[in-house]
Amino acid sequence: MPRVPMTDSRSEILRAAARLFQERGYDATSMQDVASALHFSKAALYHHFESKEEILFEIMSYGMDIFEERVLRAIAGIADAEEKLRACIRLHIQLVLRGRDREITVILHENRALPAEVGRQINARKKSYIVFLEKLIAEVQARHGEGKGVHPRVAAFALLGMINWIYQWYRPEGLIKEEELTRQYLALFFRGLYARP
Repeated sequence: MPRVPMTDSRSEILRAAARLFQERGYDATSMQDVASALHFSKAALYHHFESKEEILFEIMSYGMDIFEERVLRAIAGIADAEEKLRACIRLHIQLVLRGRDREITVILHENRALPAEVGRQINARKKSYIVFLEKLIAEVQARHGEGKGVHPRVAAFALLGMINWIYQWYRPEGLIKEEELTRQYLALFFRGLYARP
C-alpha cells in the first residue's frame, strides 16, 4: 500500500481514528464513527482515505515513524550500551505515556486486521526493533559478564510487554508519577536482566 504524504487533515483523521480504535476496538469502529468524531461527512473522509484498512495502515506507519524518530534516532549517538538501553527504555515509556499520538498504542494490538502484504510491512518494522533490543541487551550483558543470565530475546520481549501495557493501567493523576514509574521500571528490568535464572 503506497503511502500518501501527510497533511494536517490526514494527521487529524489518523489521531481521531486511533483514539476510537483504542477505545472501541478496530472492528467495532466504522468509517461513519470516524467521520462523526471529526464532524466530517462520510464523503469528506473518503476523500482522504479509501478504506478503514488504509487508515489503520497509515496509523501504524505513522506511529512507527514517530517511534523511530523519538526513540531510535534520539539514542543513535549514545556510545555506551547500558546508557543507550536506559535511554531507550525512558523514551519508549515517555512515548506511551504522553498521549497526543495514540497511534503508538494501536500498533500493539490491531495489525491482525491489516491485509497480509501491508501487515508484513508493519511486522518487519516491529521485528527490527526487537532485533535491535536483543542485540543491545546482549551487549549490556556481555559487558557485565552476564552471558549465562536471562536470554536477550526473553529480556527484549519481557521489556516490550512491560512498557507496551502501561497505557492500559497507568493514570497520570494517580499516586505514581511518570518519573517514578520510569525509575521503577528501569530498576525492575535491570535487576532481572542481571539475575541468574
